[in-house]
Amino acid sequence: MKTTRLRILSSALTLTFGILTIGQAVAQGNTALQAAIDGSHRSAENKARDVYRNPYETLTFFEIEPHHTVLETWAGAGWYSEILAPYLKDEGTLIAATYDRSDEPMMGFMRNSVTVYDRFLESNPELYGAVVVTEQLTESQSQLAEPGTVDRIVDFRNAHNWMAWNADNIVKAWHEALKPGGMVGLVDHRWPADQPIVPGNGYIHEQALIDLMTVNGFTLAGSSEVNANPRDTKDHAGGVWNLPPNLRGVAEEDQAHFTAIGESDRLTMKFIKE
Repeated sequence: MKTTRLRILSSALTLTFGILTIGQAVAQGNTALQAAIDGSHRSAENKARDVYRNPYETLTFFEIEPHHTVLETWAGAGWYSEILAPYLKDEGTLIAATYDRSDEPMMGFMRNSVTVYDRFLESNPELYGAVVVTEQLTESQSQLAEPGTVDRIVDFRNAHNWMAWNADNIVKAWHEALKPGGMVGLVDHRWPADQPIVPGNGYIHEQALIDLMTVNGFTLAGSSEVNANPRDTKDHAGGVWNLPPNLRGVAEEDQAHFTAIGESDRLTMKFIKE
């Protein structure tokens, strides 16, 4: 395991179950989290996506506290790291598990993803210099942190990929890294439960994810509609990538239509380590 720094902190975990209403942090006002979301370090382009990604409500639902050790998997260009790093900087730890950092990853795009994330970290050493960097492989079970030291693991819109990549290796690594009672928070593109999956369109069934997590030692602790989008008809020829922010393959005359739909309809679930 490749790391730059690791602080192990203890935390108390409150278990909740069911659809999110108004959590304690929302009711009381988590000013530290809101400050990280509103910070001037975030670009206007990234802030414009808050209306679809609902970072305050999502991270509150996942019960992430400033003193936690949080592991974010495959963080892409750093959209959520941009919020989590300053939020955890003083009391907690953010661990970023990138793709394979070797010269020969399983897929070529993984090398580019690592490069993009490293550039993100280098762009603001004051805020991101304390982020711990490790890697999550798919061909085998990775050691993401010292076993039993992580409070929360978050994975944003990656499951539609990794569920087809030796998924048990991934989820078992999460289970090993988490403290007893630790939590995994997952967000991904949601396909209707009564329709068969269409391979390659980016959507997944909620139940398939629940089954995978359950067989690997997790218990569903809650589900939220905070990232739901009823405007998403899910019948796009190019799958979720026809929608913002990608608008991949969308003709110029059709972009207004897809932009009006907004980002995809998303499941938001949390699981507790048994």
